[in-house]
Amino acid sequence: MGQPKQTSSVTPLRAMSRAVSFAVLGTLLLSQTAAFAQSASSQAATGRSAASQDNRATNNAASAAGFDDETSDNATPAANGATTNADDAEQRPAIPDAQAGDDITGSILDEDIRRLNTREAPIDETLPRRRAAGSASTEETPGIPIGTFVLRPSVTQSINTETTKDGNTRQRRAFLETDAAATLTSDWGRHQLTVASEGAWQRNISGEGEEQPSFKVNGDLRLDLPDDTTAHLTAGYNFYREDTDDPDAIADAAQQSDVQEFSAGASVQRDFGILRGTTALALTRSIYSDATLANGTTVALSDRNQTTGTLRGRVGYELSPALIPFIEATIGRSVYDETRDSAGYERSGHTYGAKAGVEVDLGEKLKGEVGVGYEMADFEDSRLSSIDTATLDASLLWSPIRGTDVNLDLQTSIQPSTTAGESGYVSHALTTTVTHQLRDNLVGTMIGGVIWRDYPTDSTINDELVYTAATGLTWNINRYLDLTSTLGYELTTRKEGSDSQQWRAGVGLKLKR
Repeated sequence: MGQPKQTSSVTPLRAMSRAVSFAVLGTLLLSQTAAFAQSASSQAATGRSAASQDNRATNNAASAAGFDDETSDNATPAANGATTNADDAEQRPAIPDAQAGDDITGSILDEDIRRLNTREAPIDETLPRRRAAGSASTEETPGIPIGTFVLRPSVTQSINTETTKDGNTRQRRAFLETDAAATLTSDWGRHQLTVASEGAWQRNISGEGEEQPSFKVNGDLRLDLPDDTTAHLTAGYNFYREDTDDPDAIADAAQQSDVQEFSAGASVQRDFGILRGTTALALTRSIYSDATLANGTTVALSDRNQTTGTLRGRVGYELSPALIPFIEATIGRSVYDETRDSAGYERSGHTYGAKAGVEVDLGEKLKGEVGVGYEMADFEDSRLSSIDTATLDASLLWSPIRGTDVNLDLQTSIQPSTTAGESGYVSHALTTTVTHQLRDNLVGTMIGGVIWRDYPTDSTINDELVYTAATGLTWNINRYLDLTSTLGYELTTRKEGSDSQQWRAGVGLKLKR
């Protein structure tokens, strides 16, 4: 029989040619795909190659330094997974290059760097910044925004009891006291204005005793000038009622004199390399009202009105940012409105002073200054003897452990007198305040002090010592409300005459914003 007839139209030669064509076409498509993938990952591969070179250089340096044990564990997994990492790198999208005009730090950070003042904390944000948990007793309230300022007010309402004993006379009273305070701080990139005020108003609800209202406000404008120069412009007002134990107080007065003090000042500080120079001028105006006696009559005290000016200069030598020795000189002039007081004495005069000391700044642990020197005051009236004394001044803030602050203040000053025939006395005042955080929301405070009123040897008035001690607790109920309690004692001793004592206790609520 013959061969069967072939029905297919594709001959073996034609089938082979078609297979070759399909293979060539598939090869071309695969090569285009590989080229596209290679171009897409070229930028990322270039960036990683530079980083790999840096890493290899670092590892080599570490190996040479003897850190093979620390680097070998990390190097082995990287070698084992080299193929996988390469494949993953080709699949990840390329990171676009930064534009040539972009700053590395960013515009917001650059603005913060240019600022000389720390930004005020955000007031109200939808999403507050994440931060470490702070203590309720030290956390600052957010305040109230007023344009470019932040106002932080507080009001304390307390009920108090007071007992005063002077010789055989004893007085007791219960009174309400309202204390208000506020701080207004600017939020500027340069310069800063700070205004602080506080006041107290008392109202007796039982017993007898003199009410002691007070109010003061102080403003400080800091100007950041070129060439490491800083200037301050200050102004203030202080109102208080003279204390019964004051040496110049009117004896047996039902109400002592109300005193108003107006102050203004300017200072300039400049760094000259390792030298630091400061010049300051201060003016104070004091006005005294009439005192009221027990029988209703008044005693005019306008002869005590005066204006005082003081010029101060200081030069410091910076051994280090934490230690700056200095020398300082002051000169002052006091001018009374009336040439002679009611007793016929001319009390206008001059004051001179000089001291040497050191400024210390060890951060949160210790900061402040200590100085020793000499001060003298003379008067235009030859019948009033001059007063001179050695001075020891200190103002230190010490934090021995976290949560505990110790504030030490020591001041020596010459206080003029208005008593007939008396020039005045030297005041040595030491005050120590210890604040300790007992719990996260509970703070305890202890205050101790002593004042030595040292009269000249030819004075008819004997020296006096005033001791003070007080303690208090503040419980932070929440961020805006505190519960406060205080207990205080004061003793005034005299070589001649009766001593005086005073006890005071109170509890109150403090609302702050």
